[in-house]
Amino acid sequence: MKHFSTHPAPSIRLGGKLMSFELPKIMGILNLTADSFYDGGQNTTIDAALRHAEKLLKDGADILDIGGQSTRPGAALSLEEEELNRVVPVVSAIRQAFPDAIMSVDTYRARVAEEAIGAGAHIINDVSGGQLDSHMFATVAKLQVPYILMHMRGTPDTMQQHTNYKDIVNDVAVELGHAIASLRALGVRDIILDPGFGFAKTSAQNYELLLRVAELHYHGLPILGGISRKSMIYRKLDLSPAEALTGTIALNTLLLERGVQLLRVHDVQEAKQLVDLLYS
Repeated sequence: MKHFSTHPAPSIRLGGKLMSFELPKIMGILNLTADSFYDGGQNTTIDAALRHAEKLLKDGADILDIGGQSTRPGAALSLEEEELNRVVPVVSAIRQAFPDAIMSVDTYRARVAEEAIGAGAHIINDVSGGQLDSHMFATVAKLQVPYILMHMRGTPDTMQQHTNYKDIVNDVAVELGHAIASLRALGVRDIILDPGFGFAKTSAQNYELLLRVAELHYHGLPILGGISRKSMIYRKLDLSPAEALTGTIALNTLLLERGVQLLRVHDVQEAKQLVDLLYS
């Protein structure tokens, strides 16, 4: 099944290296917060974060996504200094312990992004798509690092009040397109798109977006799928997030079938096995 997807395989530049998406890549989630919806509180010390980073890498993660601010629905925004103090020491420790590891920093704050890149991260993953910090796009342009542009409306605290769409897929594509144009005008070269499953979208909208996500290939950029253990799975099945692995694998299969090139997951080993089954 080597030709499971016929969609284009763009690549991104990581310093002097090129990451190709000819085969889908796996991004392992490393949450440093106490209130993340699934694994909150498990990695709040540097030692615990290093142990989890090591497991993710051994399980086959191509990228570690390090976040110090919960963005679950209804989450309150933490202070910038608090986020910095969570993220930067862990990025530095991972860089020292695993110098070949590729890291993204999951933040909507330009200062956190810049300091994390300075500490050894390679990619900025911004759930707000530049909406929550007016300096973010200029910072990405200055740093010339890959940028994950996610679709969201409002803030994590208010986003579920902004679910009025004429056509969910077309509206997401258009809103992402405006942001892409702004980034390109500033000279940003490497952009990955994230449709933002669960962010300012109802459950029905999430599923329509998933089934039609291939339409976002119009932009010619890599697409990230982030549905791991989210409420669109566990609420539909009347389960807890801890019981949502099977549903996650099922929906990740649909994402891969539609040409999504990067899966953001809690369970790296299972996602890697899925990619191996479909592409080897």
